[in-house]
Amino acid sequence: MYTRSRLSGAVRLALTLGATSAAFAPAAFAQEDGAQAVEKISVTGSRIQRVNMVSASPVTEITAADIAITGLTRVEDILNDMPALFAAQTANVANGSTGTATLNLRNLDSVRTLVLVNGRRLPSGSPGAGGIAADVNQIPASLIERIEVLTGGSSATYGSDAVAGVVNFILKDDFEGFSFDYQHSFYQHKNDNEYIQSVVEARDFDLPNSNVRDGHSNDFSFMLGANTADGRGNVTLYGTFRDIKALTQSERDFSACALGGSREAYACGGSSTVPWGRFTDFDTFDYQVEGDEFIPFQDLYNYGPLNYYQRPDERKTFGAIGKYEINEHAEVYAEVSYMDDRSVAQIAPSGNFFSTSRLFCGNPFLSDAQFDATCGTRGLTRNDYFEPYSEVTDEIDPDTGEFIVENYPGFYIGRRNLEGGPRQDDLRHTSMRAVLGMRGIINDSWSYDVFANHGSVGMVETYRNELSVDHMRKALDVTVDADGNPVCKSVLDSTDPNCVPWNIFQEGGVTDAALAYLIKPLFARGDTHSTQVSGYVTGDLTEAGVMVPGTSTGVGVVLGAEYRREALKFEPDFGFTSGDGAGQGGPTNGVEGSFSVKEIFGELDIPLVEGASFADELTLELAYRYSDYSTDKTTNTYKYALDWGVNDDVRFRASFQRAVRAGNIRELFRPQGIGLFDLDNDPCAVTVNTDGSITPPEYTQQECANTGLSAANYGSTALTSPAGQYNTVTGGNPDLDPESSDTFSFGMALSPSALPGFNMSIDYFKIEIEDAIDNVPQDVILEQCAKTGNEAFCSLINRGANGNLWIGSNAIIATDINIGYKETSGVDIEATYDFDIGEMGGIKIGLIGTWLETLADQPIPGADIVECAGYWDRTSCGQPTPEWRHNLRATWSTPWDASVTATWRHLGAVDELGGEDEFEAENYLDLAATWQAHENVSLRLGVNNVLDREPQLIPNSPTGSGNGNTFPGFYDALGRYVFAGVTLTY
Repeated sequence: MYTRSRLSGAVRLALTLGATSAAFAPAAFAQEDGAQAVEKISVTGSRIQRVNMVSASPVTEITAADIAITGLTRVEDILNDMPALFAAQTANVANGSTGTATLNLRNLDSVRTLVLVNGRRLPSGSPGAGGIAADVNQIPASLIERIEVLTGGSSATYGSDAVAGVVNFILKDDFEGFSFDYQHSFYQHKNDNEYIQSVVEARDFDLPNSNVRDGHSNDFSFMLGANTADGRGNVTLYGTFRDIKALTQSERDFSACALGGSREAYACGGSSTVPWGRFTDFDTFDYQVEGDEFIPFQDLYNYGPLNYYQRPDERKTFGAIGKYEINEHAEVYAEVSYMDDRSVAQIAPSGNFFSTSRLFCGNPFLSDAQFDATCGTRGLTRNDYFEPYSEVTDEIDPDTGEFIVENYPGFYIGRRNLEGGPRQDDLRHTSMRAVLGMRGIINDSWSYDVFANHGSVGMVETYRNELSVDHMRKALDVTVDADGNPVCKSVLDSTDPNCVPWNIFQEGGVTDAALAYLIKPLFARGDTHSTQVSGYVTGDLTEAGVMVPGTSTGVGVVLGAEYRREALKFEPDFGFTSGDGAGQGGPTNGVEGSFSVKEIFGELDIPLVEGASFADELTLELAYRYSDYSTDKTTNTYKYALDWGVNDDVRFRASFQRAVRAGNIRELFRPQGIGLFDLDNDPCAVTVNTDGSITPPEYTQQECANTGLSAANYGSTALTSPAGQYNTVTGGNPDLDPESSDTFSFGMALSPSALPGFNMSIDYFKIEIEDAIDNVPQDVILEQCAKTGNEAFCSLINRGANGNLWIGSNAIIATDINIGYKETSGVDIEATYDFDIGEMGGIKIGLIGTWLETLADQPIPGADIVECAGYWDRTSCGQPTPEWRHNLRATWSTPWDASVTATWRHLGAVDELGGEDEFEAENYLDLAATWQAHENVSLRLGVNNVLDREPQLIPNSPTGSGNGNTFPGFYDALGRYVFAGVTLTY
């Protein structure tokens, strides 16, 4: 009968078009071992089950063998090597780390990537800022059977958040026996960048050793499985332990100093908050300390070497997966998992980041010369305070007719607490997840699946070596007691009897007692809870005769309902919420909230044509989901897809999907608070270049006046933050609407019978997101205000007394709204070729590549579209987004139970958006070998980045995605990655 031939043909196509174990490949078709093993299955992106299920949406598969060849044990690293994924939270993030690991499909942000485990949701990652996306640290790499990646849409099948796509981790189950695995890995690099070394040596900074080996990691895992005596059930237990050592930027010559200047003329830049102290009113004087005197300020602090390039991380996971078949109508299954992960993010020491604006001129630590150079120049006495004040003059402003007010700045101090050591953000996440479900066959045509899935993540944060702003103010407000000894005024008036004076006006003047008083650790805790209860039936209506005339296969159907609840609570202590932490960039506010959603969903798989001259099969896929949120929002998501199998050699597919993403709890409920954003420089300031030349302000005086800048401060260098970080006020919005996206894709898959072993798929994708939940970028607010004078934007800009946007509470307000538009499109190409070479074994070649046509962002309606495909920058685009990326892998399976694999990873060139810097194309060579030394022993050895290629370097790299003068999540920043492992199986 035709039904059988259709089935066998589908199985043959699945075998030939499926991914080879040694190469990335398109999982466009479900893979089976052979026709005799065929059973009803589903693929990621659909819950319909067929014996010959294929997908009209392109799905890429990464197998356990693929993972072993990379030697990577961090799941985020494994996936970030794929051309369709971009770095998000990785182990290389220091400043801005959440302690989690997240995935970012299509560079549309991690919150738009839905992460599943065995088709069920992973809980929110962390209650802290920036960490709410699913944390893949919860997934041990050694337990992964395969990873299925479907990019673009799928909300109709899985619900909210699948805007950019779905990553589904299929874990090993049904294991019988015992398996133990151990792997050791490290980085090796030769520091031989003579140009950068000359830049570092010019500032007398330390250089690392010529050859370094560091960043060591040890990974242990075990798996124990057993079947029940009656053969109906199985329980698989697992446990893993991972220990990753810290690696600082001081260990690479290209990160031995914080680079400034330009790529043509690097200089060791840094921060003006210096260990020797910067003392200034940003107007009439600017000094640093030498001995007990003031000299003109001239030296920036090299904050880079102490920053972690790789965070230390210790992770433990344990879990169990079990199932028991009561009868053919009911199989009970369960999953239990536990993770404890602790990571520390280290950055340069805290300090007084110009957070105090007054100084008592009678401070006994001020030498006479220091007093004369500061207080004396303003006509103050030893009994006065040097502080900001305003004075009404006798002059009339001709524009307003009012008296002109002169603002006099205060006494600002930039003093790094080098004596207290680097800041350390100790982040610990503990997660637990449990699934309990029942599935079974109702009859020959219908089956069901009902489950409850609950996950929780608890976070404990301890921020060490932070200075208290309140204690700094008191410790600087110093006079003398009756005996002539320096003493805090707060001691004399009993408001703070524990205060200890802070002597920063003399070299070596800081005491241990002062440090003990100034340093106050910060604490936060919180948790997330995710509950999912879902059930559906799936049926094949062939026997019921529900089919298109002329076909022999009936309509496939899924009907289901789901309830989901998300809750989050984040509780920072008073030190966080008050903004008392000097190096926090402002207060960290608590968040508490929850929402729930009730949903119904359905799918149809309709064979339209079978056995025709123009089509072996033509199938229409439909899906719909209705969602009712407790926030009084409703959404409709749907899918139309067509799968056209011309014959065994050629298949075409096309789909249109509407996806949605409801605001997460932080976007809905977090209060407004001040933080930091990256900006090259204030466009109203002059720029002093490394060669001493001056670049005038980007904006005219009138444009800067629109932003609230006085004519007297136009062009002032005081407007520019030396660290490239400026203040912003951000916050959530409970009235946010769900954002929506439309995904369109079409492509073809080839498996030519004239070339056995060759398979290829080409798919075009386009994703458009409307009403995107985002804030208007701060640089856009500045530009729109300056160019148009629109009060809607100008009212969001609050400049300080001297016009700055980076000291104290001066900031740009940018809270969350539904206003953005994002679009990305391109072409994914995947190909494999598997052939024998006679007695010498076989060769498998696999290619996966992505050509990025566009990655566009329109921050506000009517504004210019920012095109990021082929670009990078520090504000709008961030990390590089090359137009072309690919991985090409070749594996030789030898006759001696061994295989050797070589992988070429290519990252295309990118230009700086609106600038002149270009990152050249980067190419990496990886080599790996595996050997089945014994039926119970398997060995592996490999080196990634064999040629020790250095990353592309960037001065003033942005916080978060940038670290160590590069983008370490995107480029191989640390040198060769060497790994060796052994697997014992019994």
